[in-house]
Amino acid sequence: MIPVEEPSAVPASRRELNKAATRRAIAEAALALLRARGVGRFTVEDIASAAGVSRRTFFNYFPSREAALAVSVDEFLDHGVEQFLARPADEPLVESMHELLIALADPIHLAAMAEVYGTAGADPQMHRFQLEGWDSCADKLVEAIRGRSGPEMDSLYVGALVGSALSCGKAALSEWFHRCGGEVTEESLDLLRQYLIDVVGYLRQGFTR
Repeated sequence: MIPVEEPSAVPASRRELNKAATRRAIAEAALALLRARGVGRFTVEDIASAAGVSRRTFFNYFPSREAALAVSVDEFLDHGVEQFLARPADEPLVESMHELLIALADPIHLAAMAEVYGTAGADPQMHRFQLEGWDSCADKLVEAIRGRSGPEMDSLYVGALVGSALSCGKAALSEWFHRCGGEVTEESLDLLRQYLIDVVGYLRQGFTR
């Protein structure tokens, strides 16, 4: 048996941590510029400079400024997927989906996503990246359900369940933006959290009122 040289794994781990830190710095710089200047009023060069990296390094991580901003939406949705995966394997799928929507109301992930969400109306590229984020989330959830329930699970049921849950999340965000205009304050975030909780109730009751 060939011995495993554990020390060689340490530099690789550090490299991954450094890459993650650089990616995070770029995404945070993009969000800070969005707050300071508004949609479309800064460039890739501005983001790179604020993050302390070169333009080339920026493009090693993201294809565009919009992709860097979309990190907040991706992380928001990935948090929901993680919460779904953490649910008990014998829990009814509908209940797991309810818990996913409740998890989306987590304030840690909600604020940054809310800041970016409103940019979709003013920037077609942001709209595209956000749609891709929701589509990717749906794919991950379908895969997770099949992993839990097996490949024999009715694909129509799975697709309808995932689509319904995510559409409820989108409806909450859309209503929040309509009411608050994308303004992110403590009060507006409380309203968004309440909308996400409300749509869970609608889903639980089968939209019976």
